[in-house]
Amino acid sequence: MPRSRRDKRVSLTKTTKKGLEVKQNLIQELRKCVDIYKYLFVFSIENMRNNKLKDMRSAWKHSRFFFGKNKVMAVALGREPADEYKDGLHKVSKQLQGEVGLLFTSRTKAKVIEWFNQFTESDFARSGNTATMAVTLDAGPLPQFTHTMEPQLRQLGLPTALKKGVVTLLSDHDVCKEGDALTPEQARLLKLFGIEMAEFKVTMNCMWCSKTGAFEQLSAIDLSGKSSDGAELEDEQE
Repeated sequence: MPRSRRDKRVSLTKTTKKGLEVKQNLIQELRKCVDIYKYLFVFSIENMRNNKLKDMRSAWKHSRFFFGKNKVMAVALGREPADEYKDGLHKVSKQLQGEVGLLFTSRTKAKVIEWFNQFTESDFARSGNTATMAVTLDAGPLPQFTHTMEPQLRQLGLPTALKKGVVTLLSDHDVCKEGDALTPEQARLLKLFGIEMAEFKVTMNCMWCSKTGAFEQLSAIDLSGKSSDGAELEDEQE
C-alpha cells in the first residue's frame, strides 16, 4: 500500500525555540519602559473586551500597556529584592496575579485615576457572568424578531410559536434571576433582547514611582481626586 503524502516525519531537532526569544524580548521591553516612564501601575479589568482594550490603548498612545504573561513580567521586574531591576519593583511583581496588566506612563497619579474612573462602558453579559437583576418576559407577540428566528428562540428555551407569521411568546418566561451565574443560553437571550448586564471597568491596584522607588497600594478613589481616607492625590507638573 503506498504511503500517504501526509504521513511525514518531522524531526524535533529542527524546530526553533521562538517562545524563549519572545519572552526575552518582552523582558527587555519591560525594563526599557521602567527606565523611560515615571510611573508604573498594576491594573485589573472587569468583563474583559478586546475592543475596549484597543480603545484604551488608542487613548493612551503616550503610555505603554502590557497585558498577560504575568510570570514573564514578574521575572523582568524581579520577584525578590535580590533580583529586582530597580528598588521596590519586587513589590509590584507580587501583585501580578490573575487578570491584571501593567501601565507605564508619565502622567500623574491623579490624572490616571480620574481618567480610568470615568472609562467604564456597559456591555452584554457573557456566559458565567453574574446576573445583576431578574429578567422576566411577558407572554405575547415579539415583533422585533422575524419568523426565521422562532426556531432559534425555542432552542434557547423560550416557549414560542408562530401565530399568523408573528413570533409569539406563549407564556411568561423567567430568563434569569438576580445573582444567577448566566448560562450560554441566558446570555444569548439577554443579548437578543438588548439587555446589558456587564460593565467593562479598569481598576488601578497599585503604583510604583521610578524616581523614588516608592510603592503604593491604591485604595478606592473618587472623582474629586481624593483617596478613601481623604488624602489629596499628588499632581506633579509634567
